[in-house]
Parts: sequence; structure tokens; C-alpha cells
Amino acid sequence: MQESKAIKGATRRRGWAVPQGGFLRGVVSVAALLCAGAGAVLPAQAWAESDAVKELAAPPPIQLPLKPSPEFAKFPRYAGMLGSRQIVLRLGAKTDDPAGVHGEYQYTDTGEVILIAGDRDGDTLEVEESNDGTHITGNWVGKFAADGSVAGDRMNVDDSDPQPFDLKPLAAGQAVPAASTGAAAGAAANKAAVAPQPSAGSAAAPASATSSAHAVGGVSNLQIGE
Repeated sequence: MQESKAIKGATRRRGWAVPQGGFLRGVVSVAALLCAGAGAVLPAQAWAESDAVKELAAPPPIQLPLKPSPEFAKFPRYAGMLGSRQIVLRLGAKTDDPAGVHGEYQYTDTGEVILIAGDRDGDTLEVEESNDGTHITGNWVGKFAADGSVAGDRMNVDDSDPQPFDLKPLAAGQAVPAASTGAAAGAAANKAAVAPQPSAGSAAAPASATSSAHAVGGVSNLQIGE
């Protein structure tokens, strides 16, 4: 994504990100000069009141792990696969930016919530994600189809490790469909791959012994015959 490459390594503002670098340093420098000049005329009590106002005006800290936000509860939903995992995406337009979109997605297996924010230009979607509301953790680039579905790739901040996503729109009140059989088969294959296998020299148990054996004390690998 062009924007991501242009300011790679810096935390960007997408409605939830805090900018770093020159812009932030400039703000701090100006604030320091203003404070230095004001210190000569403001008494200590005024400084204390100013700090109290700042604390009241500051946004509340984000609680981790992130939870589904009521702000996004009524946004359109999309369900499908991100890599080998199923997600549900809630995505809607920003009220203060005609081209801006924001929302969140949630993994159906763990419930983990990730924030997203970015732009939609026609059928092109470009968003960034954050798992803590402050730091960018990935980029999305995708296209909307005529049926409302959206597909593309999710990449790390440096555009590495692209993972495909393919999401279909859900009607209001529609239940999230079960994960695709292909993903389930892949998970089963991975589980089988790490399961211990008998050595080549070991003899298989006779069929008669297997059929007449019984578990002892609930331990399935300790058996006796009838």
C-alpha cells in the first residue's frame, strides 16, 4: 500500500493511531515554549487547575485485550476466512470523512478483536489494523465485488507475509456460517501431522486382541484381554 510504504516504521493516525516523529516533536516543542512563557504569569494554583482539566479532557485508556465495540455493533457484517482462520468483520463509514471507513474484526476461534481503519475508494479497500488501538500491526488491500463480497490480502506492517482474505456480506440477523470445510480439513491435517506415529519396526496389534481389549481405569493405552 503506497501510504504504508511512505511512512513505514512510524505510527500513523487512522482515527486511533498516535503519530510519532517530527510532527509529535513539533507539538511538544511548541507546547514547551508556551508553557515556559506562561509560567512567568500563571500562579501555581492555575497550573494545578490546568493539569486537572487536561486529565479530565484526556480520553480514557484502552483496556486490553480489546472487546467488541458498541460503536460498531450496527455496522454491516462480513464473514469468511483470513488465511486459515475464520473472522467476522464489521465495517462502516466514518462520520467525519466521506472516504474513510473503520470498524473491527474478530476471530471466531479465539474471540480476539482487531481494530481497522482506512479508506474505500470505489471498489478498492485500503485499511490498517491495530491490536491495541495505538500501534499498526498490519495492512489490508482488497476489492469489493458486485455481490458485496470483499477479497484481497492482509500483510504485516512491512508488507511481508501476505495472507488472503475472502469475506461475504451477512444479512441482518443472519448467523455466522460454520468455517469452510477446506479450513477444517487443513486443521485436521495439521493435527494429524503432529500426532505421534508408531515406529517402522513396531508390530501392529492383532485384530482379535484389539477387539477384545478393555481400557483399565480409564487409561486407554493400558489394556487387558478378557
